[in-house]
Amino acid sequence: MFLPNTLQPAGSRSIESIGCVILLLACLLIAPIAQAELLTVKRVHTIKDFQTFNGQIIPEVKIGWESYGTLNAAKDNVILITHYFTGSSHAAGKYSPDDANAGYWDTIIGPGKAIDTNTFFVISVDTLANLGVNDPNVVTTGPATINPKTGKHYGLDFPVLTIRDFVNSQKSVLESLGIQRLHAVVGASMGSMQAMEWASAYPERVDHVISVIGSVHSDAWSTTALEFWALPIKLDPAWQNGNYYGTAGPVAGLTTSLMAITHVALHPEYFNQVGAELGHTPLESGPLNDIRQDHKITQWLTQRAQGRASMMDANHLLYLVRACQLFLSGQRDTLEQGLNNVTAEVLFIPANNDLLLMPYHARNAFDIMQAQGKSVSIAALHGPLGHLNGVLNIKQHADTIRDFLRPNQE
Repeated sequence: MFLPNTLQPAGSRSIESIGCVILLLACLLIAPIAQAELLTVKRVHTIKDFQTFNGQIIPEVKIGWESYGTLNAAKDNVILITHYFTGSSHAAGKYSPDDANAGYWDTIIGPGKAIDTNTFFVISVDTLANLGVNDPNVVTTGPATINPKTGKHYGLDFPVLTIRDFVNSQKSVLESLGIQRLHAVVGASMGSMQAMEWASAYPERVDHVISVIGSVHSDAWSTTALEFWALPIKLDPAWQNGNYYGTAGPVAGLTTSLMAITHVALHPEYFNQVGAELGHTPLESGPLNDIRQDHKITQWLTQRAQGRASMMDANHLLYLVRACQLFLSGQRDTLEQGLNNVTAEVLFIPANNDLLLMPYHARNAFDIMQAQGKSVSIAALHGPLGHLNGVLNIKQHADTIRDFLRPNQE
């Protein structure tokens, strides 16, 4: 669900807690200078009277999107990339040749890469209520948007959103381009939820799905774990029940939420590497002698979160949490019913040491779909980054992805 944006070598070994995501603009490890050749621009799509899954109407929705490669005459070479919790539509390439970083999956999207833009037209869309609402490269409608009926920010009057709503807004973008069918939908974390929702809600439109570090529903464990991301905001007096626009807002609560997200998105192996480089020891002088002082590793995590909080909106985080908590593939009575709708070939790529969306999510989905006679396969990611392996170490399955997406498989 979450993937921090930037991973730097230690010393500064820092994760820019959320920016794709936030994960928003790519990471240094996946942005070689050569990739500046792939350039993209942010475009804006407008939807009038958008109806949410729960039946409410949003008078006007604006969402950003970007693309890579060329749409063929038949409009049948399309791959949709769906982004993670803290991410955006900036999946690959750069906005200009001198950009410092490329999109978060630039290692696998581009000319000659696993998702080959010489063959495919690749498109990605900002979600509704995108977390990075204050990022100039994000276009989204959500609680921070002005309600045309009142002239004020929607706040908590904004309709509750579901993963289906993200899918339907993407569907509107595609249809505006005359695209009716997708060769594949590929997404990581919350993006994997959108990919599976595409396949279960609109099976006639999707041929392949790749679910990276994902899940097919929010089980009881995940739903309660997500609530711990929301609680710091709700408990911050500055939140004011969502009516904080025009004030500093719940900065402390939002920062704490981002700390929690970053912490669980990584693995102890990585944290212990950072701690070693920072000189972490339980008996550090500051916290030993003053309850108000923190350990170096805690300071490091706090700074990462504070550095990203200004780009985020606390209410948007709450709406994304709820969308994930409400997720059930196909939005049917049972998970089995939703998965039984799927006709696409599905590839699950979990991370073997993921502490956020643990590997059992993919394995359980694989077992259900295999029993249903679906075309389904699974391949694990390895590395020290836990959930983040789904972005920063995705290239280890470049060949797996390339082979799965080959057009001649159809």
